Amino acid sequence: MTYQSAVKFLYSLGNEVKAAKLGLERMAALLDALGRPERGRAFVHVAGTNGKGSTCAMIESGLRAAGVRTGLYTSPHLSEPTERIRIAGLPVSREQFSTAFECVHEAAERLIAAGELEAHPTYFETVTAMALVLFRDLGAEITVLEVGLGGRLDATNMVTPRLAVITPVDFDHERFLGRGLTAIANEKAGILKSGVPVVFAAQRPEVAGTLSAHASALGIEPIWTSGWKVRDLDLSPSGSRFVAVGPKEIPIECPLAGEHQVENALTAIAALDALGFPPEAIAAGIRQTRWPGRLERVSENPVLILDGAHNPAGARALARYIERFYRDRRVWLIYGAMRDKAVTEMAGILFPLAGEVILTSPAQARAVRCEALRELVDHPHLRAVPQLEEALALARREAAPGDAIFIAGSLYLVGEARALLGLQ
Repeated sequence: MTYQSAVKFLYSLGNEVKAAKLGLERMAALLDALGRPERGRAFVHVAGTNGKGSTCAMIESGLRAAGVRTGLYTSPHLSEPTERIRIAGLPVSREQFSTAFECVHEAAERLIAAGELEAHPTYFETVTAMALVLFRDLGAEITVLEVGLGGRLDATNMVTPRLAVITPVDFDHERFLGRGLTAIANEKAGILKSGVPVVFAAQRPEVAGTLSAHASALGIEPIWTSGWKVRDLDLSPSGSRFVAVGPKEIPIECPLAGEHQVENALTAIAALDALGFPPEAIAAGIRQTRWPGRLERVSENPVLILDGAHNPAGARALARYIERFYRDRRVWLIYGAMRDKAVTEMAGILFPLAGEVILTSPAQARAVRCEALRELVDHPHLRAVPQLEEALALARREAAPGDAIFIAGSLYLVGEARALLGLQ
């Protein structure tokens, strides 16, 4: 099967969030049919609401700096589905992706024919199984595995990891995970397993209590990032420098922008230290981390920054960044979002910081049409431009060289922007 055919079939299974079916029965049957590719493999399993991807990227980079042949599984992708599955820091090839799809798809079809599955596994379940097959076949020594949705019933929760990690928990996907932070934290804590150490990032009090209770019930003494302190912090628009002080002192240069990335870096540091890797590898790995689409500065005069802030916590992080570094500049915000997101709340956080707001629509079925979004939000200088290419051209045409243009609201929108700009 060709890569294009594989991707077309995957998309026909429906959007990975809207068509999500939480539960592990389908994955168990599928992985059984595939010979349990996850067994005997080493994983770092990462859940949370915000910072999962960045934390995964830093952990994986640290492992690579220590000489480990790594796997990395993240979602969503920005441009191509191959980005989700990486070996030794690089996306798998289209041929490897399509071969893995064919393997998983044929197993699913056999299960359906035998009456062991009622329907084909979902998009996310299928790609997760493909990733596990590829990590086995391509010899990943340690794989960093990002949870897709929640944790307890997520397709990735078929693994027994060497280490579990939970990044900050906040409001998102409440339709699936339950109302309130305690319910959401319960779902995230579902990745914890007896005998598996866990690293917890700093959390809100009600979340910290819930996670601690789950760890205690399993006899786990969690490692909190509060055991690591930040000294000599220097924040810049392009990242941060600081000394991480814990069981060791590690000078850190973090190339990921935003104050929130300091906490994500501490989480990665705590994880890599818990795995027994030396300070030199930890520092080198974080320094070499690349994670596109998150406060990614892509051009100058005017500055153009891409950020996939897709929920209120992400919007707050972006707002803090704008207030810290661009308070004295005229800010243009090109904003587009998905229908299942808290768009009015995010607009309330971000729009007051912008001198000009251009509403647009990501090229996705779940996107809020910019005309409909215009009825939900308010701003004294508000325009609606359906196509991102036209919205960006408008901002670049009218912005002064000293202005700053931000494209935000959805990782899908950021992916479109990167494609438009010819970024890899």
